[in-house]
Amino acid sequence: MTSEKYSTCIDACNACADACDHCSVACLGEPGVANLGRCIRLDMDCAALCRLAAGFMSRDSEHASSICRACAELCDACAQECEKHDHDHCRQCAQACRDCAAACRDMAA
Repeated sequence: MTSEKYSTCIDACNACADACDHCSVACLGEPGVANLGRCIRLDMDCAALCRLAAGFMSRDSEHASSICRACAELCDACAQECEKHDHDHCRQCAQACRDCAAACRDMAA
């Protein structure tokens, strides 16, 4: 199966998408949710792009590298935003984003 060469990156993308989904929902339950608006939006964008990237790699798309470069950039932005907040879910999300960004950069190289 062609996606085996991408398995590490696909796994990182799926884990990141799950962490971002969890973080966005958890942020909605935090006091002062208005201050977490950018975090929530980036979480949702990041989750969507990570799932898209995983799909491109699963199909061995000729455009997988381009999508993964964009995914790495968005993961970095999401991690930077999540790192501004002291919530455990934000810290976990930031780490998943950093891991995904590294895997996507490796895959796209």
